[in-house]
Amino acid sequence: MCAFRGARKECAVIMIIANLLINNVETLGLIKNNLFYSFDNMNIKAKNLNELIDNYSLDELNKLIKYENGIEYNNFNFLAPITIPKQDVLCLGLNYQKHCEESARFKLEKLEERVEPVYFSKRVNYMNGPYDYIDPHFNIVDSLDYEAELAFIIGKDCYNVNKNDAYDYIFGYTIMNDVSARNIQTKHKQWYLGKSLDTYTPLGPVVVTADVFDPNGVSIKSYVNGELRQDGNTSDFIFPIDFVIENLSEGMTLKKGTIVSTGTPAGVGMGYNPPRFLKSGDVVRCEIEGIGYIENRIK
Repeated sequence: MCAFRGARKECAVIMIIANLLINNVETLGLIKNNLFYSFDNMNIKAKNLNELIDNYSLDELNKLIKYENGIEYNNFNFLAPITIPKQDVLCLGLNYQKHCEESARFKLEKLEERVEPVYFSKRVNYMNGPYDYIDPHFNIVDSLDYEAELAFIIGKDCYNVNKNDAYDYIFGYTIMNDVSARNIQTKHKQWYLGKSLDTYTPLGPVVVTADVFDPNGVSIKSYVNGELRQDGNTSDFIFPIDFVIENLSEGMTLKKGTIVSTGTPAGVGMGYNPPRFLKSGDVVRCEIEGIGYIENRIK
């Protein structure tokens, strides 16, 4: 079900955090060597990832981790690492140059130099799991699209943070598919509604903690029915993560647990001529080096 590609830098304990449904209970723990180790067995008290981030720093967790009494995880469903976000997901739009170009072509707009970042948010009442179905809402949507993205989760409140210190405020990284209804997105001009329909935010499969993952220069890809569609790299960010944290925290507190998604590379459905939007039965896979992949079927 899952593919984990390992960490990108050395650390005392490699933490790959997963959220499984075990006996109908959301159960948080660690993945190691194809086994799942529940935090309950480590005397780490957290019912969900939000509670974990609220109550423990990465340094504190590293001291408490014990890989004992592991169980095979293949018989359990993976939930999104955070099933109920504390607030809307913050997103960057048009953060890869070639995606800017394909977006301008689709919207018949003039391509302009990206001087300032584009921010928007997604309303998520319940985060779609990494292998759940996506409800396309075809009764109101005629142009369903995919966007593979690297997302990060804030680990401690930050306000007026200098970019040199920005990475110290990140708890971990995960994968998000910024599913988008293009007809609604373009009709309303503001992207909020077209990005926020139920099940439009698959997340997972795990969170790789910031002390073992370097987000710079990692491959990001998407596939539709096995066909490679997006093939990008975070080295192509127009606005890198440290700048984003500095920029967002100027005058606005980013609370711990906040999810920030960093934008998508070229190759989305609207970028093709003619556009190649999703249809019922399609399987979308979003993959990021060092984290794994999420894979969702369109109902």
